[in-house]
Amino acid sequence: MLFCPTCANLLVISAETGYNKWACNSCAYEFPIAKQMTSRTKLKRKQVDDVLGGEEMWRDADSTAATCPKCDNGRAYFYQLQIRSADEPMTTFYRCTSCTHNWREN
Repeated sequence: MLFCPTCANLLVISAETGYNKWACNSCAYEFPIAKQMTSRTKLKRKQVDDVLGGEEMWRDADSTAATCPKCDNGRAYFYQLQIRSADEPMTTFYRCTSCTHNWREN
């Protein structure tokens, strides 16, 4: 983005007279484009945090009698988390003790 040096408004590309130019919509400022103007900035990606706690969350979780939908094991770790508004019930997350399959129950 380029800005007008006289009135500080955003310059737009205009091609009214047959050649490309930067032009200001507020005043009469014009700047001819003589060459291709490009620039690239490589952005560094931010490391994504596990908002549900990751493996540490399951290390301290309690276990209960629950049937795994994948292997039919009768025991699973669980924890509850309020992920919706306060008038909705808590969501229960389960992890099978034998195959480590994860599922949830609303």
